[in-house]
Amino acid sequence: MKRKATGFTLIELMAVIVILGVLAATAVPRFVDLSGSAKNAAVEGIAGSLASAASLNHVQNIANDAGLTATVPTTVDTCDDVGGLLEGGLDSDYYIETTTGTDIAGSNVATEGSASLCTVSYDSNGNNAYDVADVPDATFTAYGVQ
Repeated sequence: MKRKATGFTLIELMAVIVILGVLAATAVPRFVDLSGSAKNAAVEGIAGSLASAASLNHVQNIANDAGLTATVPTTVDTCDDVGGLLEGGLDSDYYIETTTGTDIAGSNVATEGSASLCTVSYDSNGNNAYDVADVPDATFTAYGVQ
């Protein structure tokens, strides 16, 4: 009795291996180093959190001034003060650049209700201080609260 062979031939197996190799060679490099994109997304997220915290604090100040609430908002005189509005504060790997304020007083938000454009950066060189080499960075708006 003649038995029929089942399974894949060597040629078919080689073809599948070649196709998988080509797919791996084109797809893997795209996913190998996403750390830059992840850091950029993290800084954008931190900037968004800082902007939201500054806005909420500003609104709370307006409500307090109008007598609608007795809750006292946090004082914000500089861009750095906004970091304290985050629960737990700003992570030590991130720095708010204090020289980017757009108000007349430079980095100071200066007066109640005034707005200042501020920059938050990732400490990419690990020196535990802000310098111009720290990238990526993102901007947010701080509002003065007295």
